Amino acid sequence: MLADEPGSGYDLLKRFERAMADVWPATQSQLYGELGKLQAAGMIRVLAEGPRGRKEYEITEAGLEELRHWLIEADPGGPPRSAGLLRVYFLGSVAPEQARGYLAAMGESGQERERRLEELETTIDWGEDNQSLYGRLVLEWGKRFSVMQREWAEWAVKQVE
Repeated sequence: MLADEPGSGYDLLKRFERAMADVWPATQSQLYGELGKLQAAGMIRVLAEGPRGRKEYEITEAGLEELRHWLIEADPGGPPRSAGLLRVYFLGSVAPEQARGYLAAMGESGQERERRLEELETTIDWGEDNQSLYGRLVLEWGKRFSVMQREWAEWAVKQVE
């Protein structure tokens, strides 16, 4: 986010909550901890200091280089994990009606997330900047994933019947 524009920890937390809460939730303590680590590593620096210890950060050239490396060259990691799907795997250990109830709840969760994302989309003042472009891509992924989860859960309930 600092690659787009400088900001204080508070500014970044608000941007983070608005833009990424549904894909990568973070707490205030996590954010400030990461800012400290990034500053110590030379990836960001303090641009200005204000009242009550407020610090505004900006990305350094080394930070921008590392960001670009991470985006294009670094492997994003191991296989994805889903506690929900792990539970589905073991649903044979409960009564079929309980399994159907769990699966139906997964579908309702997807439907609720889809509703929240559609509502969120109407509140965002999309611009022509990169943050708006790529933010819309992430939001659309979330909406489509939510639809897929709901449709899959409906199908899965029928399979258990």
